[in-house]
Amino acid sequence: MAKPKRYPDNWQEIALSVKENAGWRCAKCHQQCLRPGKQSGLTKSERCALTLAVHHRNRIPEDNRPENLIALCTACHLSYHNRGQSNVSPGQLSLFPDDGVDWDIMNFSEESEPDNLSAVKLKNL
Repeated sequence: MAKPKRYPDNWQEIALSVKENAGWRCAKCHQQCLRPGKQSGLTKSERCALTLAVHHRNRIPEDNRPENLIALCTACHLSYHNRGQSNVSPGQLSLFPDDGVDWDIMNFSEESEPDNLSAVKLKNL
């Protein structure tokens, strides 16, 4: 039996829109990240550190409302997951030390979640 897809077919377009709206800058630490095609001359490690990811504040990949998506650099994204909020491998987490950052930017109002996500949340518990 095939595993159900958690991300929509247009995820790449959604993620690109979030990154462009953020000006390719991390919403937490304000690190300027790389735009596609701008990696020349950097090591793989440097490119990784300057990669912008799109994070789901409520950790539900099916919930792609703009208010649920936030652009984070690799370090901030992994640091958030390091706080027990999701499953990330220990190898990934070891790449970045705990930074002591105040993560209030990640607060997300449960009240704003659409009703159809309740079943998804319960299923994932």
